[in-house]
Amino acid sequence: MILTIRTDKPEAELGLYNGHKELGYIKWQADRQLSQDIHKKLDGLFKEQDISYPDLKGVVVYKGPGSFTGLRIGISVANTIASEIDIPIAGSSSEDWISEGIRLLPQNSKVRLVLPEYGSAPKTTKPKK
Repeated sequence: MILTIRTDKPEAELGLYNGHKELGYIKWQADRQLSQDIHKKLDGLFKEQDISYPDLKGVVVYKGPGSFTGLRIGISVANTIASEIDIPIAGSSSEDWISEGIRLLPQNSKVRLVLPEYGSAPKTTKPKK
């Protein structure tokens, strides 16, 4: 079972795949509630498919470009899952990111970390002093 995560835009996406076969997929308008909702949505997707975290064999995450905060949240969740249950992770930024990520997983057997590709420098507020 492979978990897919995409959080680079206001509409977030989670999917479960067996190889390239989609078993379950959800999209929702996450906006500013992404950090509050992503784990609830994961739990719902897992319950719908009657699986739990130990059933996962890999994680594929969209790594950008996109929203600084959205990418940071989704990739942090993906990295944590991969690290904690010791499964490979693959990041992709292609148009067909899911297929590419699934294809990359076997060669990423020791990878537990994906870094975001923001596409430009983050726009952060400068300190007042």
